[in-house]
Amino acid sequence: MMKEKIPATVITGFLGAGKTTMIRNMLMNANGRKIALIINEFGDLGVDGEVLKGCGAENCTEDDIVELNNGCICCTVADDFIPAMTKLLERENRPDHIVIETSGLALPQPLVAAFNWPDIKTQVTVDGVVTVVDSAAVAAGRFADDHDKVDALRVQDDNLDHESPLEELFEDQLTAADLIILNKADLLDAAGLALVRETVTNSISRKPKMVEARGGEVPAAVLLGIGAGSEDDIVNRKSHHELEHEALHASGEEHDHHHDHDEFESFVVELGALADPAAFLEKLKGVIDAHDVLRLKGFVEVPGKAMRLVIQAVGSRIEHYFDRPWKPGETRGSRLVVIGLHEIDEEAVRAAIAAAA
Repeated sequence: MMKEKIPATVITGFLGAGKTTMIRNMLMNANGRKIALIINEFGDLGVDGEVLKGCGAENCTEDDIVELNNGCICCTVADDFIPAMTKLLERENRPDHIVIETSGLALPQPLVAAFNWPDIKTQVTVDGVVTVVDSAAVAAGRFADDHDKVDALRVQDDNLDHESPLEELFEDQLTAADLIILNKADLLDAAGLALVRETVTNSISRKPKMVEARGGEVPAAVLLGIGAGSEDDIVNRKSHHELEHEALHASGEEHDHHHDHDEFESFVVELGALADPAAFLEKLKGVIDAHDVLRLKGFVEVPGKAMRLVIQAVGSRIEHYFDRPWKPGETRGSRLVVIGLHEIDEEAVRAAIAAAA
């Protein structure tokens, strides 16, 4: 008798939108459903995986978490994602549900398409693609684009770039969605949320459902059990990259198939224990603003505290909390992943963070 297909939920969204926090909340309220996680991060330090391992959910143990830190999952489907899925499916105690958290820089489309691979399609289906949006960032215009204004400026400047890579990525993640979570809604008033809804709606031709969330708190029943079968609808979720390829192919021109992430840089900053984390976090806001850091996340050791301190920063908005005790024999210390655009001055940022400590 054929085994029933395992549902898989793909959770995507730009850097710092709140994907990991939402997954953490979901695991704590999954009503006993056994969940396996595949976590893909941009950067060498597996912060998201460590945060999720530290949540202590009985339905998702450390053995149920697979971390892929070798690059963007959308670019390494054959080398990383397919083997990770195969490993999960070969387990004797198979999960009830698989949740995949993509890097904040990943295109969801190639990942969803991978579920049509013969060995995967017969065993797993994409229950739904959930795109998490940082509502406060969108309301501030980080991804909004006044196309009329750009067109007017283009007339005056032949060298003006026609498109923002960040906005393309934002639109591609929305285009792939079956459900859009407007996270951090508590940071906006009614007018701000209305603006976000309008911006998201106008960014894509598809009209997936939208749900507002505060602090990544979304019921597991909303996130799991969408039943979309998204891999069968991939033709209606094409990315800018795919549409450009089709246009060039139709014109007979050659096209570079590589999805380029060269506009982003990430590095790890290691520090010792921080005696005054409150003062450090306050100074860190200035460092982030001065050097246009897109995302900062990691763990901090505080003298006299048995637990490690998690730091999550999106722009100058910084969240912090103690998540779990340091393990016996675990190397303590403070390690932070910094993500910025390609022109970020790594040495200057390192020096500024060290001075803030």
